[in-house]
Amino acid sequence: MRIRDYRPSDAPVLAQLYARSVRGIGPRFYSAEQVEAWAARAPTVERVREAYGDGRVALVAVDGDDRPVAFSDVETDGHINFLYCAPEAAGQGVMSALVDVLEARALALGHPRLHVEASEAARPFLLRRGFTLLARRDLKIGDVPIHNYAMEKWLVPAARLNRA
Repeated sequence: MRIRDYRPSDAPVLAQLYARSVRGIGPRFYSAEQVEAWAARAPTVERVREAYGDGRVALVAVDGDDRPVAFSDVETDGHINFLYCAPEAAGQGVMSALVDVLEARALALGHPRLHVEASEAARPFLLRRGFTLLARRDLKIGDVPIHNYAMEKWLVPAARLNRA
């Protein structure tokens, strides 16, 4: 497994990987109705290409055959928009390796802080990685109630002190 920059040719696989991740990992944490509402929000191929063409850091973890097994990004304000792993790659250190590179790239670009809306699945992983839980967010996808968590991680501790 290796981490590389996103390529436009990855977009179809990433759009599918999003939905596979939600449907394959989500049922451990959310109801069937919640999982389907969330999976229905999977980005289209065009949306992936549009989002990942805007200058953000966009990284893909690939297997030995260069097939994507996980992906993530950091927008220009330090927001992590996508953080998804193929169900068959979960628990194998792929996300840790991906987030290591993501954090290093964000820091190199001058982002003192990362922030994210994390699922129940991502919350314990991100806590172990040094993210702080800010708040539970209760929301609806259509008529389906669901929740996630606002979380952050300061990459430059002194920046946190200067924030006030």
